[in-house]
Amino acid sequence: MIRLDGWDLAVAASLVLLLGLLSGRWDRRLARSLLVAALRTTVQLLLVGLVLRLVFQRAGLGWVTLIALVMLAAAAREVRARQHRPFRGGWGFGIGALSMFLSSFSVTLFALLAVVGPHPWYQPQYAIPLLGMMLGNTMTGVALGLDRFTQGARERRPAIEARLMLGFEAADAVRELRRDSLRSGLIPIINSMAAAGLISLPGMMTGQILAGSPPVEAVKYQVMIMFLVSSGTGLGVMAAVWVAARRLFDQQQRLRLDRLA
Repeated sequence: MIRLDGWDLAVAASLVLLLGLLSGRWDRRLARSLLVAALRTTVQLLLVGLVLRLVFQRAGLGWVTLIALVMLAAAAREVRARQHRPFRGGWGFGIGALSMFLSSFSVTLFALLAVVGPHPWYQPQYAIPLLGMMLGNTMTGVALGLDRFTQGARERRPAIEARLMLGFEAADAVRELRRDSLRSGLIPIINSMAAAGLISLPGMMTGQILAGSPPVEAVKYQVMIMFLVSSGTGLGVMAAVWVAARRLFDQQQRLRLDRLA
C-alpha cells in the first residue's frame, strides 16, 4: 500500500483552498462554510484515527459500546440540525436517535453475527466501520424524510385538517405525506445503488482496491455494504416518520403544528 504523508494531504487540501477562493467571489458565507467543513473533517478524522488505534489495541466491548453511543448522539444531533422545522424540545433529538438506534444498530449487529462473523463479534476493526457507514447513510435518509414530513405537514395543513373533519384517522390523513417522506429519504441510497459500478465506484470498494485488495473481493464487500445500508436506511426512515406522525397529533386527533420549532 502506498503511504501518504503530510505533504500529500497538503497538496490535496490546496484544491479545497482554491475552491474556497473561487466560491468566495460569489458567496463569502459559502466559502467560509466550505473551509470550516474541511478543517472539521481533518481534525475529526485525525482524532478518530488516534482513538481507533487505542481501541483496536484494547479490543474491549466497553470501548466499542462507548464509541457507538457517541457516534449515535452525534448523528442524532446532525439529523435535528438539518431540518428546517424540527420538533421542539427533546423530541427533535430523540426521534432521530431512536430511529437510527433501532435500524443501524440492529442491522450492524445482524451483519456482524450472520454475515461477517468476526471473533469476537464486537471486534472493533469490523464493528466500528460497519456502524459508521450505517449511521452515516441512515442519518442522511432520516434527516431528509423528517424534513419532508414536517415541511409537508405545514404546507398541506388545510388538506390534513379537512380530512380530519371528515372523520379520517390521523394515520390516514397523512398517509400520502408519509409515503412521500419515505421516498425522499430513500432517494439517495437508491441513486447510489443504481449508479454503483457504472457511474461511480463506491468509497469502501475504492479504498480496498487502493489498499491492495483483489477487485473481486472488494466488490463482494461493497455489495454487502450496499444491501445493509439500504435496509438500514429504509427501516430508519420508516421508524422516524412513523414516530413523527404520532407526535404531530394529540390524543384528540388534532394536528399540532405548534410542536414544531
